[in-house]
Amino acid sequence: MKKKHLVGKILLYLFLICFAFIAILPFLWMVRSSFMTLKQIFVMPPEWIPDPWTFSNYKDVATKTSIFSYFGNSIYLVFMNIVGVLLTGSMAAYAFSRVRWRGRDKIFALLLTSMMLPSAVTLIPVYIGWSKLGLVDTYAPLIIPAFLGGCAYNIFLLRQFFLTIPRELDEAALVDGASRFRIYWNIDLPLAASAMIVVGLLDFMSTWNDFLPQMLYINTMDRYTVAVGLQNLLGKYSSKWNIVLTASVIVSLPCVIVFLFGQKHIIGGIAMTGIKG
Repeated sequence: MKKKHLVGKILLYLFLICFAFIAILPFLWMVRSSFMTLKQIFVMPPEWIPDPWTFSNYKDVATKTSIFSYFGNSIYLVFMNIVGVLLTGSMAAYAFSRVRWRGRDKIFALLLTSMMLPSAVTLIPVYIGWSKLGLVDTYAPLIIPAFLGGCAYNIFLLRQFFLTIPRELDEAALVDGASRFRIYWNIDLPLAASAMIVVGLLDFMSTWNDFLPQMLYINTMDRYTVAVGLQNLLGKYSSKWNIVLTASVIVSLPCVIVFLFGQKHIIGGIAMTGIKG
């Protein structure tokens, strides 16, 4: 039985390694191409190891494109979104989990149904609304929703965590004369730090890679983010794929670094939220 268990475990790990390699193959191709000339990229049969290594692509991206300007715009957008989502999303989650009020569960169920609505359905009416307000070609349509709770998933995630905190803590604080906001800010919010980190990491990656809304609402090149700026590097009839792929490596590095350092919090935080309530 031990031998069968060992063989089964080895086969499982081999299966997972094969699929992991398939999943990471496009990224390896992109990194390898960033150290090649345009001619080397299209050599057949393909060369996996550059010969010779070309480092000038990174210099060209830094000097001949506006990649650093795009980075600054994306960092600003990500920072504002994370602040908005963590602040208002946690407030909404607290209200749905720790405060009893009439119609709470029905409104929360209605909020969850918004997760099932395809974004393409609301794309045009929402754009028309922002256009009527004169806020197209500004960051407002990309930032204001974050200060209105963000997406329903973040509220759900934080609510599930708040439900795991003993209510006795709130009741004891109320007896001592603490207000609801003080209980939220000084007691429940610090206890939900792990869930807040998870939401912040997820929001970072989604905002950094969010292409369609940013392309839709931002028209001025000086306001381009990395997602839109990367698309701008593609030519109409031909493209310098060595430059495009090098810029893609640079743009993807923050998400890779954040995930590598934050995967423990993401997995642990989601596990701790549970399905209570």
